[in-house]
Amino acid sequence: MDIGLTGKRVLLTGGTKGIGRGIALAFAKAGAQVLTCSRSQDEAAVSLATELKEIGGDHHVVAADISTQAGVDELIEIARTRLGGLDVIIGNAGAISHVPFAQLSAEDWTRVLTTNLTANYLLIQSALPLLAPGASVIVIGSRSALIGIPLRAHYTASKAGLVGLARSLAKELGPKGIRVNVLAPGVIEPENAPLPETIRARYEEKTSLSRLGRPHEIAGAALFLASDLSSYITGETLNVDGGI
Repeated sequence: MDIGLTGKRVLLTGGTKGIGRGIALAFAKAGAQVLTCSRSQDEAAVSLATELKEIGGDHHVVAADISTQAGVDELIEIARTRLGGLDVIIGNAGAISHVPFAQLSAEDWTRVLTTNLTANYLLIQSALPLLAPGASVIVIGSRSALIGIPLRAHYTASKAGLVGLARSLAKELGPKGIRVNVLAPGVIEPENAPLPETIRARYEEKTSLSRLGRPHEIAGAALFLASDLSSYITGETLNVDGGI
């Protein structure tokens, strides 16, 4: 069955590295038009633009700070002028740090909550006028949101917040035909940045499949949630975690 994304207009945040990069490439290969962003036009952004050009299609890699309303407004204006509207939004940009709660500063708490949660509120709200009937909104959460991880209270709180955001928006936007879901990865190893062996082994032991996930496996789930194959799924959290 065809995934049915040819010509779909996709806005993806945080698309130049890791999971985001895998999603950007997968959607381009599925025939979608991809607009993605990172904080700066660094080497990863330049190389992604090259890969997308080789795939073919109308794709754009831009710099945007989506932690601010001004940055989101700039990104939405690019989506309006270059794509003319949006069929899919994927909120993937994220931040994390590893800090004991007793030493967790207000600055670090705010930075992580702003990047992981508030930025998605800003993005989705600002994009509403561009969303086509039947649009799909996907926010990248984390399996850790419902498990909890020591030293990451701010990170897990921000990802848990996305679950509540998605469930509420699903009910509010559903009458307009807009679906909103959370895609929650487990431990994913970037293609070009392998984890140290001791860390990999520890996490592999926690999964039913005895291995870590890869970006393309998260991208496959995103393709499903963006397509009409999931047309009756909204307000849900899809865990892609290897059975942790």
